[in-house]
Amino acid sequence: MGIHSFGSAHQEEPAGSRPTQSKQCYRKPSKNHAPPEAHSTTGRPKERHEDPVQTLRLLLTLEQARDRSNRMPMSPPADRGQAVGLIIFVLGLGTLLPWNFFLTASEYFNQRLKSNITSNGSSAAKDYNYDSWMALLSQLPLLLFTLLNSFLHHWVRPRLRVVFSFVLIFLLFSLNAALVRVPMQPDTFFSVTMATIWFINMASAVLQSSLFGVVGRFPPRYSTLFMSGQGLAGLFAALAMLFSILHSSSEADADRSSAALGYFITPCVATLGTLLCFLLLPHLEFARFFLNKHQSQSVEATLELCGPTDKQALENGSKHQEANGKLSNEPEGGQERSSVLQVFKKIWLMAMCVTCVFAVTLSVFPVITLRVRTVYQDNPVWDKVFTCVCCFIVFNAFDLAGRGAPSLVQWPSKESPLFPVSVFSRLVFIPLLMMCNVENSNLTILFSHDCAFVTIMALFSFTNGYLATLCMSYAPQLVRSKDCETAGTLMSFFLVLGLALGASLSFLLVKLV
Repeated sequence: MGIHSFGSAHQEEPAGSRPTQSKQCYRKPSKNHAPPEAHSTTGRPKERHEDPVQTLRLLLTLEQARDRSNRMPMSPPADRGQAVGLIIFVLGLGTLLPWNFFLTASEYFNQRLKSNITSNGSSAAKDYNYDSWMALLSQLPLLLFTLLNSFLHHWVRPRLRVVFSFVLIFLLFSLNAALVRVPMQPDTFFSVTMATIWFINMASAVLQSSLFGVVGRFPPRYSTLFMSGQGLAGLFAALAMLFSILHSSSEADADRSSAALGYFITPCVATLGTLLCFLLLPHLEFARFFLNKHQSQSVEATLELCGPTDKQALENGSKHQEANGKLSNEPEGGQERSSVLQVFKKIWLMAMCVTCVFAVTLSVFPVITLRVRTVYQDNPVWDKVFTCVCCFIVFNAFDLAGRGAPSLVQWPSKESPLFPVSVFSRLVFIPLLMMCNVENSNLTILFSHDCAFVTIMALFSFTNGYLATLCMSYAPQLVRSKDCETAGTLMSFFLVLGLALGASLSFLLVKLV
């Protein structure tokens, strides 16, 4: 029952307008009688709500929400001190910390899994294939829970999803730090580690897809900053591992244990800092402008709960305000959100491209690149840090440069046919890296020198960051502003799909090498 219809039923009409109508029609209804407006002149009951007070409150809330939306400035305020950009950069850093810290700690985990003590006390070597299993068990929960988040993000608020994910990641990293000083059998340690990797990436999936949806509401430059933050996460983890290796220069177990403990405490502190940054974001004026820009979506969704009479009343009130010049910033056509399928039809090419980019990357990195050895094995210091420097630091440094490059130049454009061609041309990096100086390789080694490997890795990682960032920033530009969150969530799913496909393909490529 609308505001206007509820009030007009009790207004007195001019004399003589209805001479045949009894005055009893205007008496106050008793408790045992229904209001006279509950029935039409034909005797059929009109649609009414069980609680008129609840309806009035709902309509007033809708009017206030629309009024707040209409008072929003037409142009965004300034991002003072680039505070929002910095926070989004830090959020990107936090989303990939779990993956990168497990990735670069390959030497630590393989060392603890080196031997298996049998029942008779003898030591038998066992190949756990940690790197491949780590990649696969990282990407499967990422894929499954990113897909789940793509369909459930309308029902659970992003703030709740993000905070819960950060807390869970912090607790699991704390568990890994505690296990450094706990002696365990290799089989038990492997099982616990794989379970930890599964659950920590489950939380990362919800975190990453939720933040992609939030960042998709901001201008494209902020998607680039978010992707750059993800690139820095890998470099941050690689540098932490390098310092850990240099710190444990002696062979003493105490030094190795202390270095590993410091390594796993670092992401705990970083995760807490990232959580605080996220909680600060809604308090900044620039961020509120874009986060509240889609408030009309919730207004339209709530309007669906009203009956036809209520909708008509609210629309009449809006038209009355418009006639008086009070409405100046109408929502985007009053249209509803598009379905997931409708959004996918608009961004499918970018989704396929980002899948291809990460499938190529994960098929050889780190499973193949970790096995490349230096030709200067007579230098013990360089031999010790070669993998960390040439595999992880080079990759993450050039990946970070590639993710930041779209803020300067964006080529090819999203409409250009060269864009998908450049994405699929990255397939050439798979045979190139497999023919580097891989230890005990079954293939012909064409690029044995360290410089050749570093050059290929630099191009490989730069194109990964550059093309992936273009995909993620182009996709929200292909849909309406109110569908940007759905587009960002879908792109996050296809990004993870590429990671999962690449991790699965790595099992086959390891056998070939």
